[in-house]
Amino acid sequence: MRVLLADPPAYTPPYDHELAAALARGGADVELLTSRFRFGSTPPPAGYRRREVFYPLSSRLFRRSAARLPLKLLEHPVGMGRLAAAGADVVHLQWLAVPPLDRYLLRLRAPAVFTAHDLLPRRTASRQELWRTLYRRFARVVVHSERGRAALAELGVPEETLRVIPHPVFRSEAERRDDGRTVLFFGVIRPYRGLPDAIEAVRRVDGARLIVAGDPVMNVDAVRREDGGRVEWRLGYLSDAEVERAHAEATVGVFPYRPQIDQSGSLLRALGAGVPAVVYDVGGLGETVRAFGAGRVVAPGDVGALADAVRDLLGDPAALAEARAGAERARETLTWDAAAAAHLELYRELV
Repeated sequence: MRVLLADPPAYTPPYDHELAAALARGGADVELLTSRFRFGSTPPPAGYRRREVFYPLSSRLFRRSAARLPLKLLEHPVGMGRLAAAGADVVHLQWLAVPPLDRYLLRLRAPAVFTAHDLLPRRTASRQELWRTLYRRFARVVVHSERGRAALAELGVPEETLRVIPHPVFRSEAERRDDGRTVLFFGVIRPYRGLPDAIEAVRRVDGARLIVAGDPVMNVDAVRREDGGRVEWRLGYLSDAEVERAHAEATVGVFPYRPQIDQSGSLLRALGAGVPAVVYDVGGLGETVRAFGAGRVVAPGDVGALADAVRDLLGDPAALAEARAGAERARETLTWDAAAAAHLELYRELV
């Protein structure tokens, strides 16, 4: 079976790589069409082919500058034309880079699948009719949680097209070096990730410290001025070694997200490193942590409950050991090979 994966904006290179490699191990002939990742290196292809056919100029000339957007818009139809011309038995898009244009430009000859990593992506979340139209262009829509399935069904996506395939962990084997009191906030720093809540929760826990590790796409000056001296800031796009070090030093991870996503790659990286998590119950985050007993789940926006959960895990060795065992269960269950097998079963429904 020839499978074409596409991530035009290169939003999730680690996910793209792991899924493509696992599909190839499962016997598929896999090609990944994407663009140059603007913030660092990407893993070399393992058993699959990779072509950077989208945004050849804007992805090389700019990083986060808004100046790249006009050039990107000019390049976008060319990339979508290349996607339409590529041959495959199944085309599986991970992201739509310019949804208002893709409504008209998305023309695929093969059966198409879409993964709704963000159920309604932030920039166009208010345009529900646009997304209803786009979702109906796909023979199948993959979500990472039962809550995600319910949300898209409520939006009007036909239920027979929806499939739940849990997001696998990003497994790592870093030697644990935590001090029993370190909380980690990891990932690209965006408003919906709730950094102020993380800082405030840690300030309420005696003896706790916070590592903030990630690349800001928002101004963090105000929260840095009010961190109470309890935060170690590791800002910028981190190397793999720096990411591994942050997780090795973390006792627990904290994910006080706002309700905009289905699942968090940062959460799955923490669990993959054996780090238990405290999460707001949004999207599929609480679903995953509950299923494996890998930490604590609290009501969205409840900073007091977030602090209590962190205090419980840091202050009770038995509770922490139980949560770490849950993270290990997630590591053993949420594998890329299992996800690839579920995807291949889905693809066979279409060919």
